[in-house]
Amino acid sequence: MSDELNTDLKWMSYAIELASKAEQQGEIPVGAVLVKDDEIIGQGWNQSITLNDPTAHAEVMAIRDAGQRVDNYRLVGSTLYVTLEPCPMCAGALVHSRIDKLVFGASDLKTGAAGSVMNIVSHEKLNHQLEVVPGVLQQECSQAISAFFKKRRQQKKADKLKNTLDENKE
Repeated sequence: MSDELNTDLKWMSYAIELASKAEQQGEIPVGAVLVKDDEIIGQGWNQSITLNDPTAHAEVMAIRDAGQRVDNYRLVGSTLYVTLEPCPMCAGALVHSRIDKLVFGASDLKTGAAGSVMNIVSHEKLNHQLEVVPGVLQQECSQAISAFFKKRRQQKKADKLKNTLDENKE
């Protein structure tokens, strides 16, 4: 196994750990870690619900963290590892922050902006393009998200049934 693949696996595994923090908060389990010279410069997980902030996606949280840590809004020379392909908002943030490389786990066939639905991160008309490595630990990343939504659907079904039963008691 190449050193580059070992590095990608190491950091994606860490992003998966961060995704579990999101899930523990009732958020969609997406985690992101920003790395430069094999050191963490930023990290984040989905917190949109917790913070009542539609922009609090894992990628944005990691970028914000890195900007504060390195005292710069430009994150040249860094790589973002994220468990789910970025949406258009996050893809735009990656371009504007000048991140060099994006490594993601699961593709997002509904809103993916790194090749699945559209490709903002490598668009030739933009002033910056990222190198993209898709599908790292794809199975693990996909399973975490699928299990989360399955559990959420089951909970909604159980809540609906409980409400129906409660209404029938009255």
